[in-house]
Amino acid sequence: MVSILLWLPNIFFMKRLSILILTILFSFAAHAQVQWMTLSEALAAQKENPKKILIDFYADWCAPCHTMDAATYGHPQIAEQINALYYPVKFNIESNEEVQMYERTFRTGTAKVNSHPMHEFARYMNVNAVPSTVFLDETGQPITILQGALTAKELEPYLPFFADNSYLRIRSRDQWENYRSKFKSHLKK
Repeated sequence: MVSILLWLPNIFFMKRLSILILTILFSFAAHAQVQWMTLSEALAAQKENPKKILIDFYADWCAPCHTMDAATYGHPQIAEQINALYYPVKFNIESNEEVQMYERTFRTGTAKVNSHPMHEFARYMNVNAVPSTVFLDETGQPITILQGALTAKELEPYLPFFADNSYLRIRSRDQWENYRSKFKSHLKK
């Protein structure tokens, strides 16, 4: 009986220590993740504090989408930049969600991608394949679309490019190549 009583405080100490360690780990993990919103949440936030929107169009069946989620959006520095510069939206192209935008309502459509139904909003945004990344300006108007899976290194130059309106000064492919050649990556891995 005495040995059990001596062992009991160690169990409580270990339990508290485990909870503390898990809390610390989860708080670090939370800082390294993109804080995804719905499109309606992003549009409402834009009205309060104008900021561009980044939309990740994906599908559950899309393997490159899962890879991009883990390796690109899961990169701590990319996640930090996206959270700071944009209202990030994750949009499933097969969603049943009704989207109210541009004075119309978008629903699940009859168009298909890989024999899967595609939401009307995805079609409206010219998404023909997933993954696709769409950037919207502070008023919700489309800036551009990047189609296909992008690595963290490939996505990184676009984040400040659209956020700080550098894209408005680029008028030719040569100017874009000049921008990219001068861009210094800040990714650590």
